[in-house]
Amino acid sequence: MNIRLLCLLGALALTNTDALADQEPASGVAAAERGNIKLIEDALHRHTAILASDAFGGRAPATDGEALTTAYLVKQFRVLGLAPGNGDSYLQRVPVTELSIDAGATLAMKGKNFSTQLEYGDEMVVSTEKQVEATALEDSEMVFVGYGIVAPERNWNDYAGVDVRGKTVVILVNDPGYATQDESLFNGNAMTWYGRWPYKYEEAARQGAAGALIVHETGAAAYGWQVVYNSWSRPQISLTAKDRNAGKSEVIGWLSQESARTLFAGAGLDYDAEVAAAARPGFRARPLGDIRASISLSNTIRTSESDNVVAIIPGSDRPGEAIVYSAHWDHLGINPKVEGDNIYNGAKDNATGIAGLLALARLFSELPEVPPRTVVFLAVTAEESGLLGSQWYGENPLFPHAT
Repeated sequence: MNIRLLCLLGALALTNTDALADQEPASGVAAAERGNIKLIEDALHRHTAILASDAFGGRAPATDGEALTTAYLVKQFRVLGLAPGNGDSYLQRVPVTELSIDAGATLAMKGKNFSTQLEYGDEMVVSTEKQVEATALEDSEMVFVGYGIVAPERNWNDYAGVDVRGKTVVILVNDPGYATQDESLFNGNAMTWYGRWPYKYEEAARQGAAGALIVHETGAAAYGWQVVYNSWSRPQISLTAKDRNAGKSEVIGWLSQESARTLFAGAGLDYDAEVAAAARPGFRARPLGDIRASISLSNTIRTSESDNVVAIIPGSDRPGEAIVYSAHWDHLGINPKVEGDNIYNGAKDNATGIAGLLALARLFSELPEVPPRTVVFLAVTAEESGLLGSQWYGENPLFPHAT
């Protein structure tokens, strides 16, 4: 459980005992405080254990595990006396499309004096954001674009002076602040939005790139290669798009760092020197020699719906204004390709967060006075697929954004 969340829960627990101060001796107040905190701790453990149990099947969106999860959350909010957040419903429908990618594909990279084929799994993982049955790269020129960032407010443009339309860009994970530990560069050690993989794919698509491959590095990514593989080898979920995401790149994915080093060496480039140069202002993208990438993907498409779960405590004075507390309920589900224990239970990510959200809801429900503004408890779906539930709520808010 996040320490900040525990501190907030503890503070709210103590707030709930303030009314006892004039009625009980100090020892009685202390006992009440301890008892209240113990109840919160027990609830946190109980909710986490239930949501992360095998019965919930890893809580993947659009599965039986989702149905169990959302039903559990609705029940808990009802028990606490919270009102539905979407009219008379606790659910906000989120239309999603699931793509199952052919994991047998190989990524061929060839130049005049270089040729290699990367195998899906240990060397690379690939997918697509296009909601179509087949995608491909065919002899796509490869370009190293550093961190793949266009940030005018920071005077940073990794795509300056290069045309990547129809080409495949190779991108570093995180942003230059992490690489240099320079607090004046981006946010230093703290990753910005520019450092996240969804941004990098979005920017590559805006630039017209046919392919976008991020180089994995454990420290910069904050997770190991196995996390990348586990996330990308399962069906990929995105918000259903009317145009089938026609403007997205044909192929997106990750390269292992070893594969990237092999690629750079094949292009006659020193990988470490190029990475260091990419973290400095003034970096300019450069072609990876004459190397071109080719791959064909076959995709199985399934369109369905997932749900955000929303509960509220209507405000007493300003019910149209809202304070939102949020956590994501989803995790990675079940991997049928793994023998034995193949359930990704997701206790830390993010059963603990949902347990905290429920504990906060309980504490707010027990306040002696209703808060002046509406308090929203939002449990979102498909975070593991790129913050999709949050994106959908942001684009379809149940309470208007400030103007």
